[in-house]
Amino acid sequence: MKKNKDEQISSISKARTLDEIADYWDTHSLDDHWDETHEVDFEVRIQRKCRVTLTPEIYEKIEKQALEQGILPETLVNLWLAERLHLIKSS
Repeated sequence: MKKNKDEQISSISKARTLDEIADYWDTHSLDDHWDETHEVDFEVRIQRKCRVTLTPEIYEKIEKQALEQGILPETLVNLWLAERLHLIKSS
């Protein structure tokens, strides 16, 4: 895609928006454009996530409190654990 602030055009589909790009690739095959592509290198950095198993009863209570606070249950649990481990100051 061109790196112009005013106009970005997808090199193959000539689309100007992500929706147009999606529409194009919904009806076209990359196989038809293979000779227009080139190899690229890129790095993906993801954080490792760990799972902790909770009983359904505990999860329901966490979920209820999270909903009341307008956050995800995972966020609430992470906040609680960070506070408990003194990683952040509690209010």
